[in-house]
Amino acid sequence: MFGRAYGIARSMALYHGVPGRHRKMLRFYGEFLGPGDIGFDVGAHVGSRVRAWRALGARVVAVEPQPDFARILRLFFGRDGDVTIVPKALGTEPGTARLGISTATPTVSSLSTDWIETVAMDRSFAKVRWDRSVEVEVTTLDALVATYGEPAFCKIDVEGFEADVLNGLSRPLRALSFEYLPMAHDAALAVLELVEKLGDYRYNYSPIETMTWASDRWLDAAELLTLLDRYRPLRRSGDVYARLA
Repeated sequence: MFGRAYGIARSMALYHGVPGRHRKMLRFYGEFLGPGDIGFDVGAHVGSRVRAWRALGARVVAVEPQPDFARILRLFFGRDGDVTIVPKALGTEPGTARLGISTATPTVSSLSTDWIETVAMDRSFAKVRWDRSVEVEVTTLDALVATYGEPAFCKIDVEGFEADVLNGLSRPLRALSFEYLPMAHDAALAVLELVEKLGDYRYNYSPIETMTWASDRWLDAAELLTLLDRYRPLRRSGDVYARLA
């Protein structure tokens, strides 16, 4: 019980307790979302982006399969009629899956055993343990779009399960993001390939939680890979952003 409480408190401090972060989010995500838009937050965790997107006037669909964090989202946003909390994971098809949970560091809980095995070999994950698991319900991005409408922006941060999430999408979205970890470079390339198949996108990169752009212009896929190759030796994770050209 103490371990779970510590993990939750750590996430709350990390995502809600850093001075100035909320203001940076408003400026950053204002490029993608405005009043009346729909935002999909896939991997909503403790809701820092839900909070920012609501402040921008967007309606939010918050997808979070971890039971502890789904409860936190209900506590924060359960009375907000413009926030829909979906306590499920997203994947290639509907069903169930086993979520590996890191109690002390729940931000890296994952449905992908391959991803867990890959990052566990990296020194930055040396102290991380996936010490329990829970079965979760799985739906698809296509099902979310059919139920709630097409989002103006979709954030996908699911610790190595991004390709599975995108395999459940059959149409291009206006804009989306997915996580990039240098130690899981090949997995990110597979996700980029899926995005390229969906539509004609341009890309940019934002180093982890900085809410700033690595490039002063939007790039094609080849230029993005060149940019990521500069960040890869620095072992600096972040998020790739894609928007239709």
